[in-house]
Amino acid sequence: MSLVFRIIVLLGIAIPFLAILCHSFSPENPTDRRVLVLVGDLAIKSSHSLYFKSLENRGFQLDFKLAGDPKIALHRYGQYLYDALILFSPSIERFGGSINTAAIMDFVDAGHDLILVADESASDLIREVATECGVDFDEDPGAVVIDHINYAVSTTDGDRSLIAADDFIKSSIILGSNTIEAPVLFQGIGQMVNPSNDLVLKLLSASPSAYSANPKSKLSNPPAIYGSAISLVSVVQARNNARILISGSLKMFSNQFFRYGVQKAGSPTKHDKSGNEQFLTEISKWVFHERGHLKAVNVRHHRVGEVDEPSMYRINDDLEYSVEIFEWTGANWEPYVADDVQVQFYMMSPYVLKNLSTDLKGVHHTSFKVPDVYGVFQFKIEYQRLGYSSLSLSKQIPVRPFRHNEYERFITAAFPYYGASFSMMAGFLLFTIFYLYNK
Repeated sequence: MSLVFRIIVLLGIAIPFLAILCHSFSPENPTDRRVLVLVGDLAIKSSHSLYFKSLENRGFQLDFKLAGDPKIALHRYGQYLYDALILFSPSIERFGGSINTAAIMDFVDAGHDLILVADESASDLIREVATECGVDFDEDPGAVVIDHINYAVSTTDGDRSLIAADDFIKSSIILGSNTIEAPVLFQGIGQMVNPSNDLVLKLLSASPSAYSANPKSKLSNPPAIYGSAISLVSVVQARNNARILISGSLKMFSNQFFRYGVQKAGSPTKHDKSGNEQFLTEISKWVFHERGHLKAVNVRHHRVGEVDEPSMYRINDDLEYSVEIFEWTGANWEPYVADDVQVQFYMMSPYVLKNLSTDLKGVHHTSFKVPDVYGVFQFKIEYQRLGYSSLSLSKQIPVRPFRHNEYERFITAAFPYYGASFSMMAGFLLFTIFYLYNK
């Protein structure tokens, strides 16, 4: 009985775990499916239900847990249990279980995605995670973004912290093809993005008249961050293509802000519904790889007129190079059509740099002549385009010089030298005859 009992227990543990692995993130289906949502209060599940419902309607499996739950974990037995993490617990001082800043960054380094939401009550822990991702919140713990010109008209007179923002990033891949007509309601803290960091993008920026300060205290010194330098919502795409969304407002995800009518101060246009739902839904599609995810397959190269890939090339060989690139649309892979994909024939530096042509079916190809330099070369593609996952392809191939029996017998450019040599021999023969027989 003890043996049977042990087998039953092992099956009870293994079957759920195998089910998790079967539905996990894979290169063939890159869309995240298992999402851990850590909330500071379970009431957020109902107050932000519209946002969560939009995720569930697209097939995401949301696992809600309190951020301080001592049983929460991101991985078990060397495998991650989730594909993405949503942090809706801005004031949490310490996560439960084995989750901390290092564990979250390891989660991202493993290629998983993160949504980090803060507000004016953001703890040092949340600020630390944001800093690790490349974004710094205002150091003043009581500071919020204030705008006396581009604020949203509300029933609360004098409230300039409710902002109607419409300075979006110019990218249809990130924001979707449909234009966001209504401004987005934002009430929270501002972020600073290092302009030298190419991985961080300002998704929603404050207006030039905005600044970050504590509304409950008198402003005696110039604000630390102000104007368009303030990022309200930022995104990060890491070098491993993991994606991160960082927002300074928890309220912008709420049902109240989703349904709230908005009118920008000084504008006669009043929208029945804010742009929050459309904006955050489209962003979630990008963050969870439903859009803008590329893959490259079938990298081929060969000499012109041949089909087999050689083990090495000879200098001045004519070769053809091709690669198939596809884009994930959320349901299937579609051919990726672009004219800015480049291939390098690289050794210490690129000797050849060529744009790839496309057949509109996903195949990108080109042909070129191997340079007159021998050594170990690489075919390299380093493709980075706003909104798309990056492609980094590399394939090594040696290039040899001509063998001694492969050179041309007579070189056309050397004919003048050939003529000079034979004319000198003929002249010497005539001179000898003349010298010997002339009396």
